[in-house]
Amino acid sequence: MSRTIIVTGASSGFGAMITRSLADAGNVVYAGMRHTTDRNAEAVADLAGYAKEHGVQAQAIELDVADQTSVDAAVAQIVGERGSIDVVVHNAGHMTLGPVEAFTVEQIASIYDTNVLSTQRVNRAVLPHMRRRRDGLLVWIGSTSARGGTPPWLGPYFAAKAAEDSLAVSIAAEVSRFGIDSTIVVPGSFTTGTNHYAHAGHPDDEVVAKEYENLYAGAMDDLLAKQAQLSPADADPDEVARQVVALVDQPKGQRPFRVFIDPAQDGAEEVFRVGDRVRREFYREVGYEDLLRPAT
Repeated sequence: MSRTIIVTGASSGFGAMITRSLADAGNVVYAGMRHTTDRNAEAVADLAGYAKEHGVQAQAIELDVADQTSVDAAVAQIVGERGSIDVVVHNAGHMTLGPVEAFTVEQIASIYDTNVLSTQRVNRAVLPHMRRRRDGLLVWIGSTSARGGTPPWLGPYFAAKAAEDSLAVSIAAEVSRFGIDSTIVVPGSFTTGTNHYAHAGHPDDEVVAKEYENLYAGAMDDLLAKQAQLSPADADPDEVARQVVALVDQPKGQRPFRVFIDPAQDGAEEVFRVGDRVRREFYREVGYEDLLRPAT
């Protein structure tokens, strides 16, 4: 069944892969990205060329997740053209590299804005439509970094992904009686095939960063290299996109709450499974087990 889907942060990386895979599966996909007429004009053209070559329905749409007006306009355009939005893929995010102290408060607030508040802007635009229809699916692209055996130097990003995960868990229960389904996709550290590390933000306070580098000379690069070695050589980031397609195709109420794609096996899955079990047991104990699944 073809669905109308919006993917945030879709100019490159996981977002671009997810967009193409969902379109290949027969869905109508809107690839949300900002600066479609300048900085990301090439990504817009590449997607248009892909859609034409493969005979699929995928197109870029101007969507700046940091701007509620832009988000509202994109959602209104899609609903106007298609009548509804069936699936939201919360993918937009930004990584950081460097000692936490060297990031300014404003920088960390910006990182939270991109990785956490962006999902709230999109949800506030889309959920009213889904609630009226008593149907829909929220797919959250999370990270093992929220719970796994993670290295230092990525603290602001890790903290933001943990906050995003907490929102996703709460929202899943709160929208369930409206018939809206939720799944959290948890990728591990894919160090090749995406641009996460290449586009990572660095701390503004270079003086403080230098002091850390003097004492931990080469440690950040060494730790990241050793982290990369934990992943098998054939780790394929496209598997994230394939798993999203599989989730979208599954019937409502039968989708897993989480899907793990962690080639490095950093321990996050073990920790998440304990937390999710405790969550299920708590809901049953207080008599709200129905919130664990979307109403059908």
